[in-house]
Amino acid sequence: MKNMKIYETKHGVILEVSVKPRSKEFKILADKNGIVVFCREEPVKGKVNKELIKGFSKLFHKEVELISGFASKQKKLLIKDAEKSEVERVLLRK
Repeated sequence: MKNMKIYETKHGVILEVSVKPRSKEFKILADKNGIVVFCREEPVKGKVNKELIKGFSKLFHKEVELISGFASKQKKLLIKDAEKSEVERVLLRK
């Protein structure tokens, strides 16, 4: 979990992720080097951002908000009302 960027705040947990658009399937890889999310969508008109929010919402069963990186491959997501230990546990099972 060294380089995995996960921060706990009073609103939930912030994750820093790298996004790879135009992948064959939606997939999340989390290891000591960070979190990489493979998205199927093209990076146009916010399609990747919508897929990212939908995928993480489904994974954590919580509201997810994109807080930075709207037009970048490096993004920060807020998983609302989550705890760091819970997020790490779910990501490491992936």
